[in-house]
Amino acid sequence: MKFAVKAWSSGRARAGVLHLGSCPSPIETPALLLSTRKGLPLFIPPDLLPSLPSPDSHLLHVSSLHFLEGISPNTISKIGGLHKLVGLPDHGFVAIPRDSIQCLPECNSTNKLGASFDTPVGRSLVKPVEYVELISSLKPNVWTALADEVPAWVNDKRNKTSVDRTVRWLDECIQLNQAGGPVFGSIVGGSSVQERERCAQEVASRSVSGYWIGGFGLGESMDERPALLNAVTDILEEEKPRLVSGLGLLEEVLQGVAAGIDIFDSTYIYHLTLGGFALTFPLDGVETNVSALHLSNIGSDQSKINLRATIYRKDTTPIVENCNCYTCQNHTRAYINHLLNVHEMLAQILLEIHNTHHYLGFFRSVREAIKSGNFEQFRQKFSEIKRYHMHLASEAAVGCM
Repeated sequence: MKFAVKAWSSGRARAGVLHLGSCPSPIETPALLLSTRKGLPLFIPPDLLPSLPSPDSHLLHVSSLHFLEGISPNTISKIGGLHKLVGLPDHGFVAIPRDSIQCLPECNSTNKLGASFDTPVGRSLVKPVEYVELISSLKPNVWTALADEVPAWVNDKRNKTSVDRTVRWLDECIQLNQAGGPVFGSIVGGSSVQERERCAQEVASRSVSGYWIGGFGLGESMDERPALLNAVTDILEEEKPRLVSGLGLLEEVLQGVAAGIDIFDSTYIYHLTLGGFALTFPLDGVETNVSALHLSNIGSDQSKINLRATIYRKDTTPIVENCNCYTCQNHTRAYINHLLNVHEMLAQILLEIHNTHHYLGFFRSVREAIKSGNFEQFRQKFSEIKRYHMHLASEAAVGCM
């Protein structure tokens, strides 16, 4: 793995390039990790993966805890690892224990021996030696060390304990990592700036290839998050990539980019797709004419639409005009509305294709704003437009009552 920062915008926002051995082309950052279940996207079949933007869509998140059931680590190792198991030799896999869909950290059951997670097979205590054994069989391109993640509301003593355990487990993971693959050191600390700084300093002093910043999306507010992120990124080495979990909403991604985050592990697309929502916001962040607020979008914030709504039953337009994703090029809102209402799994397939395509386009716009030195203006305009549309939608809804 190789990483290099290529451009800085005002403040901490930066654009870089990530080289992974299995990916034929370098991946530009800020980048998105696509969520998977045992290495494959949750709804998109492998034969439709080439329809997604390349190489942006070649970076996949996998939780090693998914393999606590089913095929054994020994069998996976004999097959040749995760790339050969799922048949995606030209994709890059990043292994993170936490999976915000099915494998959530459970801090009350975590102890000095290992981290506890609620998984599809029940609550499991994962020890560092067991975790590294799973990693060795999967052979991901990058993996993060085991961490003791805690929610924002824990007391100071528990927070300090989580940092001590995470640093100790990092040392164990590095010692057990006989294969020598790229390891990202885990940084926790809950809602305490002091503990996050202490953890960042400890991890930065270790021999790691990058950093995974955990503990977000577990109860902290958006207002307190910038101070927590900045406290960490100010300490970390600039030439190593930073990965974060738990930031998925558009505003949260912009918040993370402003703090100097390079890679985002997000389940936002999954939750949108499962709810029948499709992303529709303008990718260039330009102002939208007031007349663009159609009656069909009343009640939305103009970033997404709910295709389950009856208003789309006879809508013969694509989800987004001029979108070149497979879904918009071949199907209409009316068809997807029909699929959703008759509970056809094709609805989720088509929605995930569009949402992934659109979300990756958002990251591309962010990178362009950084390279041009206009990231803060892009971020401010994006937030202003969203607030403006929410205000218009609220007024329109009141007017229709």
